[in-house]
Amino acid sequence: MTPEERAARVLARADELGQISEDEGRLTRRFATPALAEAGRLIAGWMTEAGLVVTVDPVGNVRGRNGSAGAPLVLGSHYDTVRDAGRYDGPLGVLCAIEVAGAAGDSGGPLEVVAFSDEEGARFAVAYLGSSAYRGRFDRAWLELEDAGGITMAAALSAAGADVGSLRDLRLQQAVASGPAGAAAPEIAAYVEVHIEQGPVLETEGLPVGVVSSICGQTRLRVAITGRAAHAGTVPAGLRADALTGAAELVLAVEHELRESEGLVATVGELVVEPGASNVVPGRVALSIDVRHADDAARESAVARLEAQARALVDERQLGLDWSVVQSTSATVMDAELTACLCEAVAARGLPVRRLVSGAGHDGVVLAEDAPVAMLFVRCRGGVSHSPLESVEAADVAVALLVVDDAVKRLAAPRAG
Repeated sequence: MTPEERAARVLARADELGQISEDEGRLTRRFATPALAEAGRLIAGWMTEAGLVVTVDPVGNVRGRNGSAGAPLVLGSHYDTVRDAGRYDGPLGVLCAIEVAGAAGDSGGPLEVVAFSDEEGARFAVAYLGSSAYRGRFDRAWLELEDAGGITMAAALSAAGADVGSLRDLRLQQAVASGPAGAAAPEIAAYVEVHIEQGPVLETEGLPVGVVSSICGQTRLRVAITGRAAHAGTVPAGLRADALTGAAELVLAVEHELRESEGLVATVGELVVEPGASNVVPGRVALSIDVRHADDAARESAVARLEAQARALVDERQLGLDWSVVQSTSATVMDAELTACLCEAVAARGLPVRRLVSGAGHDGVVLAEDAPVAMLFVRCRGGVSHSPLESVEAADVAVALLVVDDAVKRLAAPRAG
């Protein structure tokens, strides 16, 4: 097949996956849902068509191996989504990986394609859940987490047919990744991921692909501010303990950090007001805060400043505060040698090599703890992501496939030795 035909197949499959959703009229595919399971079965079928031997682990990671023995070069991405998502954030990398592995066969040395079941954390607020399980780092405490409907992760996995007992038993934690009880996670040679840029740099500079140099560190916070619910028509200002006005002040503090701290991004993405009635002074507000920076010290300082401001404002307003860190991941620098291999493959196509920092998190953060990691970004229209407006061009996907094809060939010789 020509590169254009291969790219067309990738995009047609992305369209097909994009029809599988929990929600009518919009794409939502969260962890341990029937929609995710259906998508996983479709991906497994495409892996089989590509000549890969397919397995699915207890958390829904879909894995396809070629016939070569040894520590594999792993290609992949995630297939879960945020709510009201686009078709390419995650699935593009999975589908490109299948395409590259199918073209390489066994000639490129040991290859494994992995479709991770949960990178976004949209249901249980645990980012990189799928890749953490793949590497034998599933935290059994996660099983007690509840989604917005009060369903625990354990119950959700059980309903999806997973062996929750194996996840609860600490002796079997590594079994999620490797199979046999107590065995260590399998050795991998390296990990390469294709992903849409999720930003406007490549489009602005007229480039189809870019090479990632590092991934920003990230802190996810869960905050609850508690006051006292009261009748909106009978309680004067001086006697109120309004949780929402306190939360509003904190939201503005987050915005201030975003504007004043160079290189930092900080976002309040969720806000739940209780009891949520127009004639009741809010008694409790729960919110999420997401803080990211390529420099870990700068990120941690920003989080500390926000917590200090939160504690000061609740003291002044006589409110309560529950502040908890859901997840904290360090910045991840891509492997120099593997990244150079991608750069050489880009240059071999006669293209300028553009290096980019990823402000979004990726499964490579987890895999970098065990193996060299590199990423290739693909231009996306308008830099739009986490939106139905996500869009990529077939010509750019064709370039990405050729670059990764080339990289696999470049990596085959040293890995075989």
